[in-house]
Amino acid sequence: MILRILSLLIFLVLQIPTLQAQQALSSAQIKLQIDKLNSLGSVLYFAAHPDDENTRLIAWLANEKKFKTAYLSLTRGDGGQNLLGTEQGIDLGLIRTQELLAARSIDKGEQYFTSAYDFGFSKTHEETFSFWKKEETLREAVYLIRQLQPDVIINRFPPDSRGGHGHHQASAMFAHEAFLAAADPKRFPEQLKTLKPWQAKRLVWNTANFGGMNNTSEDQLKVNIGAYNPLIGYSYGEISALSRSQHKSQGFGAATQRGDVIEYFDHVAGDKAQSDLFEGIKTDWSRLNEPGLTQPIEQEIKSLQNSFDPNHPGKSIPALAKLHQDIQKLKNSFWKSQKIKEVEGLLLACAGMYVEATSNKPGAVIAEAVPFSLDIISRSEEANASLKSINGKPANKLLTYNKPVTVDGQITAGQSSQPYWLIKPHSLGKFEVEERNFGKPENLDPISVELVFQVAGVDIPVKKPIKYRYVDPVDGEILQPISISPKFTAAFTSNNLLIQENEEKTIGITVMNHGPKTEKGNLTFTQSNGLEIHPNKIAVEIPAGQSWSGQISIKNPKNTANSTVNLQFNGETLSGYKNINYPHIPSITWFPALTLQVKKLDLVNPIKKVAFIAGAGDLIPSSLENIGIQVDQLTEQLITSSSLKNYDAVVVGVRAYNVSKHIQRWMPELLKYVEEGGVALVQYNVNSKMGITQLGPYPFQINRSRVTEEDAKVVFNDKNDPVLNYPNKITVADFDGWVQERGLYFADQIDAKYRTPLTFSDKNESPNKGSLLIANYGKGKFVYTSLAFFRQLPAGVPGATRLFVNLLTKEEK
Repeated sequence: MILRILSLLIFLVLQIPTLQAQQALSSAQIKLQIDKLNSLGSVLYFAAHPDDENTRLIAWLANEKKFKTAYLSLTRGDGGQNLLGTEQGIDLGLIRTQELLAARSIDKGEQYFTSAYDFGFSKTHEETFSFWKKEETLREAVYLIRQLQPDVIINRFPPDSRGGHGHHQASAMFAHEAFLAAADPKRFPEQLKTLKPWQAKRLVWNTANFGGMNNTSEDQLKVNIGAYNPLIGYSYGEISALSRSQHKSQGFGAATQRGDVIEYFDHVAGDKAQSDLFEGIKTDWSRLNEPGLTQPIEQEIKSLQNSFDPNHPGKSIPALAKLHQDIQKLKNSFWKSQKIKEVEGLLLACAGMYVEATSNKPGAVIAEAVPFSLDIISRSEEANASLKSINGKPANKLLTYNKPVTVDGQITAGQSSQPYWLIKPHSLGKFEVEERNFGKPENLDPISVELVFQVAGVDIPVKKPIKYRYVDPVDGEILQPISISPKFTAAFTSNNLLIQENEEKTIGITVMNHGPKTEKGNLTFTQSNGLEIHPNKIAVEIPAGQSWSGQISIKNPKNTANSTVNLQFNGETLSGYKNINYPHIPSITWFPALTLQVKKLDLVNPIKKVAFIAGAGDLIPSSLENIGIQVDQLTEQLITSSSLKNYDAVVVGVRAYNVSKHIQRWMPELLKYVEEGGVALVQYNVNSKMGITQLGPYPFQINRSRVTEEDAKVVFNDKNDPVLNYPNKITVADFDGWVQERGLYFADQIDAKYRTPLTFSDKNESPNKGSLLIANYGKGKFVYTSLAFFRQLPAGVPGATRLFVNLLTKEEK
């Protein structure tokens, strides 16, 4: 029982390696790594998004088979929904990137990406390829295959309708094409300057039973991966649940699974396997075809396995040093480099080496010197360890057993910590990245300290990113990434401004001085299409580490449809500053382009005061405030029909039916408010894990239908419907300029008491009238809508704003 608890504690610590101080490997983990030395197999799992991967299979391949196991997610999941907060688009992609890295830290796979942008749900692979720039994305996949040299490539999806939506289908097609192209020296020959063609042995499809479709078959290759690993203290089903549960923004918390589990595989290309995924593949040292050298290496590793003393790991250091020396004699190859790194990691682990580079500064600006403190301790009496150099300069510090060594220094931040895929402007379907960054989950060169240790005569290079260290009164010592920012960043109170003809609006501005000294200068504004901005020049003085706040007024006298405003300080265009914080991932800072979009708006708005009941998180409240509506966000405990009477309308946030813990109490109160004369608007929910069965005053159901083409034609089923005429006349022009999609999770089995004034459909699909349901109930009005208002209103789409106001307005009898 005690060992089980210790194993659990060790495993839980490993779930948050970027947030808390790095732990030395336990003896069990060292033993696993020693066992891995005799395994020379490699696998690449291939799919479209974060959360597509089979974490159970990855855990089994990496820990049971001890193969080098990687997951290639073509996108960062930017187009998904967010169960945790209001982040969408790139912000969400940054979150999901870190969630994937957290998952890999548990199941021990490696994580890679292409530069494809998740532009949102796509129903066809043809549309997906048009956005992703097929040849360019394929180039990256081929590069990674040639670099990682997988023996087996595994698809999560098939290339047809059985794979679900277009991104899934496209990922399978990419995998097949990349499988073939990586072996062809005529494809992407420029890569062969540093890489060589690589032919994987086979490509298989990891079939599954999910989404109402069972693609498994008893004639497929079957593998039982339900084993229990006593060194870890978990079965692979248990590890999988911990790993998959890191996808928190998508609500993918998973239950553990114990006992036998069968995975199924369908042959796609290459040599067909009859009984084993690695059939016909040498996964031991014999694959290097140097028997005179590799046979002794294999025996040395077996001896290490047999002699390893978990109470004194340091006793294995001499044998590891000898092994390192013998591997160096091999011809240069992928596996020689891989095993050298593994042995060097084991030498540090057996030496009980702890090394951390920290700073007392959470951030710095480009070209500023960042102070750091290097903390090192060797906790093995057998280590005979020393620190040879720091950033290329001799250190020559002997590391005495269990005696801490601290070295202080500073390093200049050469460039901002902007994620590499966000440095250049991107298209709707693809980020622009350089070849040196292909596949990388994060920046290649974070601000870091380069060290060389020596253990038992072996020189071991170590690169340690510098982290900001502080002590939280609840969570204790915390380490977070240091952000390297431009000297000045800025923010508008809103990035979208809707202005009516002859209207003047004010907008707030904040400019932050991240630098080490007070700065003076002039703020100026560049703008398009004849806006009037007052004042157009502001003299400011901003102390070091502080901000200046003010406001400007904007008019649109020409009633121009679209205009932009950029902000400059002393002639330099400023970028924005965003910091994303969630407890399950490291802090994320990035610097988006700062542009204020100004659009004309023709709006009659009788709505003065709205109550908002939060769901999974959306920006509807601030969007309504931007058009002059007071929004009060209510806690679930305060929702009663009497408390709602003071509001013109009530808006329910996205997925509230899915995430609210108290919906069975407040939903009847909401319906009572409507019955007594109120207006309630409920935004979309998904059709699983709902907290109620009565979704509105009259019956309807929710399915998985959606319209993904943001320019899909709208049909008015009844042009005289009040919602299309009062207080604003809605025309087809109000559906221009929508972003990402029309709507998702449409309603069906709709009671006749609901009006359904709108019909949409994607190309070659049947018309769907389930996007907007309106019912008179008692004296009031109930609205359920699957239209993507949560995307349109924050994006400042005028027509969506006009329609939303109509939906909130009580209809005249």
